[in-house]
Amino acid sequence: MRRLGAAARLVPVYLFLYLPIIVLVIFSFNSSKYSTAWRGFTWKWYGKLLGNEQLIDAALNSLTVAVLAATLATSLGTLLAVALYRYKFQGKSAVKAGVFVIMMSPDIVMGVSLLLLFMLLGMQPGFWPLLLAHTTFCIPFVTATVMSRLKGFDPHLIEAAEDLYAGEYRTFRHVILPMCLPAVFAGWLLSFTLSMDDVIISFFVTGPDFDILPLRIYAMVRMGVKPDVNALSAIMVGITVCLVFTYQLLMRKKK
Repeated sequence: MRRLGAAARLVPVYLFLYLPIIVLVIFSFNSSKYSTAWRGFTWKWYGKLLGNEQLIDAALNSLTVAVLAATLATSLGTLLAVALYRYKFQGKSAVKAGVFVIMMSPDIVMGVSLLLLFMLLGMQPGFWPLLLAHTTFCIPFVTATVMSRLKGFDPHLIEAAEDLYAGEYRTFRHVILPMCLPAVFAGWLLSFTLSMDDVIISFFVTGPDFDILPLRIYAMVRMGVKPDVNALSAIMVGITVCLVFTYQLLMRKKK
């Protein structure tokens, strides 16, 4: 009875979370040109996407920026988390507060501030400002994720490594990094997702010569949601699900 009661409470929650996604995927196979009317099953909208060179270029640009920004943010965010966990230095509390300030700042504030900074530096809107902007707002999320993992460490493991004459690099490489690797990978996935679906900050820092997928989708839905937009969104959902299952598989093998 307890299991039935728990299931009865969970079903509405999961329906609320995933029903819109399920509807989106179903209507991506709708043969009707209007998404609200079902006229039969078809694959033509996926074929239309493959023939849209502008959309493919925007998707490749978004993937490039997302992979690079996630990798840079994960590297810098992990090092920052380790520094905040292990060392005492002047201004440590201010650095911690700064991490959460960036996380809590509205996207429009981040977009305007980054645009002003790049203008002062003489950088034209495009690939490099976009990459730096995405890396900037992803770093705090990686830092918070890795720090939550580091706080669960047994500090005696690090002390044991130091007693065995392990230097800073060896301690980090052979003790700290393997133990927080799940959090590092989770931070990378989170950064990748945040970069792939960002619209507001990207709108301020990218230029007309470098189109990305979120802005392209936003331009497509301004005149209404079409089946090809549903098909594109369904592909993005599929990629996300594959990444999550890959993460779970790697973590099982590691255990």
